[in-house]
Amino acid sequence: MSNAITRRQALKTMGLTIGATALGLKGFSRKGTDLFEYPLNHRDIYLPVENPLGRPVTAITCGAGSRGNVYGNYAANFPDQIRIIGVAEPIPVRNERYAKKHNISGENRFTTWEDVLKRPKFADAIIITMPDHLHYEPCMQALALGYDVLLEKPMAQTEKECRDILVMTRKTGRIVAVCHVLRYSPYFIRMKKLIGDGAIGEVVSFQHLEPIEHIHMSHSYVRGNWHDSKATTPIILAKSCHDLDILRWMIGKKCDSISAMGNLKWFCSENAPQGSAARCMDGCAVEADCPYSALQIYSRGKGWTYVFDLPDDPAQREEAILGYLRTTNYGRCVYRMENDQPDHYITNILFDGGITASFSMEAFTSYAGRRTRVMGSMGDITGDMTELSLTDFRTNKTVKLIPKAEDVENYKNSGHGGGDWFLMRDFVTAVAKQDPGCLTSTIDQSIESHIMGFAAEKSRVLGRSVKIKL
Repeated sequence: MSNAITRRQALKTMGLTIGATALGLKGFSRKGTDLFEYPLNHRDIYLPVENPLGRPVTAITCGAGSRGNVYGNYAANFPDQIRIIGVAEPIPVRNERYAKKHNISGENRFTTWEDVLKRPKFADAIIITMPDHLHYEPCMQALALGYDVLLEKPMAQTEKECRDILVMTRKTGRIVAVCHVLRYSPYFIRMKKLIGDGAIGEVVSFQHLEPIEHIHMSHSYVRGNWHDSKATTPIILAKSCHDLDILRWMIGKKCDSISAMGNLKWFCSENAPQGSAARCMDGCAVEADCPYSALQIYSRGKGWTYVFDLPDDPAQREEAILGYLRTTNYGRCVYRMENDQPDHYITNILFDGGITASFSMEAFTSYAGRRTRVMGSMGDITGDMTELSLTDFRTNKTVKLIPKAEDVENYKNSGHGGGDWFLMRDFVTAVAKQDPGCLTSTIDQSIESHIMGFAAEKSRVLGRSVKIKL
């Protein structure tokens, strides 16, 4: 790919389409700048084209589950940029499939992360995509051995552990990229640029909604790996540290204080329907009409089965799915689990300069995709992860911008609005150049949103506002 990129090529690569409102506007200018011609920064669009190493970056993946494969798939698509040369994964079928996909030699296949770190350093970076309780210690040891680290969120299970990682990062001089992938989504990049360019004047307040979607809630936070906040992390961190981070990033000011409330209202035993059973397959009298029927979600609908290690032969998959529903939490009644994560959570935040933000995480929606409203002194922005709508109070004109990353060839399988692979692109560049400035989500930049998350949970539990101490 040439380094010389024209504006027309940039917009084509980005897959950016911009449409006017029903008013039929042909332009929308502010201080001589036409918003229809707002390209993103060169580095915000393209794959890295410079690599001082003269070879692909090498990495070891610790955790070959869903997230490990998301980032691993980037390497599979761009082998000239990054090669996965090692894997640690205790589930044999996942280990085997990951090793085969990346052609990993037998000597670099490990059962646990401890086995990887017993050896001297043999790659440039380590990708940590294991469960929440396996983020802190592997990261600390990897840094001590001289690895750069791509660290899945949340960084760790306690505020102290997060701060420890920051101290170790500074001590070793290594790079830690936190997987706050929304910072790399073209949608939020565009929103931040509009705000920074003063398109709506001075920012006054934000309203931000994360609609988890009711089945996603039941899958991940009632039946799934994050159902127990004590064994993992509170849902405000497990699910929504993305959102706290994106608010902090877009506002660009420190958080002063935070106040939160929420509880587990619906997914509990007192709401179990009469005639329900411990498992959906145990003769439940209401299974056919239950929106959370495991049979409907995983078997009949064939959705959310990425968590199951299914056989390659399609003829064997249905029985394998039913086997999981008979033996794992995914087949249990959502009203009879040992879950404790709130299913609705409201967080009010005060930032320096008097800017306020209201963030709501809601389980009971039929839709997903963040919704954001930004109120400024001279205009406002509304968006739904698909479209941004900007209105200027001075002209009473509105334009709509539709940034798309999935339309870009090779990025169609990247999640979070394209952010997953754009993060990987910048991580590869940062490691190759040994320049953390290539990232917007280094630990120095991402730790505050984690501290905000821990403070929000403290506020929710204690029922009072909490000051943020950095």
